Amino acid sequence: MLELHQFELSQYSEKVRLILDFKGLDYRTVEVVPGVGQLDLLRLSGQTKVPVLKDGDIVIADSTEIALYLDRKYPENSLLPHDPVQRGQCLLMEEWADESIGLKGRVAMVGALNQNPGLRASILPKQTPGIFKNLVSAVPPAMLDLLGSGVGFGGDAVKEAMRGLHQDLEALTLILQHQPYLIGDRPTLADLTVAALSMVIKIPGGNYLNIAQELKGKGIPGLADNSAYSAFFEWRDRLYREYRRSHQQDNNQNNGSGSSNNSSPTTITIE
Repeated sequence: MLELHQFELSQYSEKVRLILDFKGLDYRTVEVVPGVGQLDLLRLSGQTKVPVLKDGDIVIADSTEIALYLDRKYPENSLLPHDPVQRGQCLLMEEWADESIGLKGRVAMVGALNQNPGLRASILPKQTPGIFKNLVSAVPPAMLDLLGSGVGFGGDAVKEAMRGLHQDLEALTLILQHQPYLIGDRPTLADLTVAALSMVIKIPGGNYLNIAQELKGKGIPGLADNSAYSAFFEWRDRLYREYRRSHQQDNNQNNGSGSSNNSSPTTITIE
């Protein structure tokens, strides 16, 4: 069975989960808990970032590389259009989404957590050690902003990310008000990437993620609750209803295979 090494709230892990579900592939997840240790995943993949997919003896890192591998190995429900122009547009939009929505969304999410420190521990997966949750929730907002400034998550970076995300969501909303998908007449890698990466802007409301119930449907103020982008989030939620398996289905599937989502945590630095 395919094995996805992931972090539950990583939008790039969510991108791979949505792609796997879209293709109807069976897989199990291995939760990678943030921490100081990196040896397990480093031994497996030669690097320390999630997601990582293991398919038998084959190990693939990076969400885009995983997507392209899956489309070659399991061509049913293709991710890429056959038309060369649409195929090029799809690959361009996937790369744009990774670099724009993905990275800006992460920065804006850090800004939102800075404003609401009570949420910091609650967004972590249930199996995260309690000492780590306590450490995260104890960091003062000013310190989080100071620490973030050194890696692009300071106050100015958050404002710039928010500005860019407003523009991105406006553009996507305009496109989706006039056609059912971003490219062509069926979902592609572009749709699945944009939908999954928007998870950090507004968490899907259904039973898709192993997180606290009160976080579902919540998001970054000014973006998630902006009525100007309602068409985009309605489109995103429709894709989820049609293609994303529920968390309960994943649990049943893993239990049926003799494995579980709650396997022993792997400590790793999430980047």
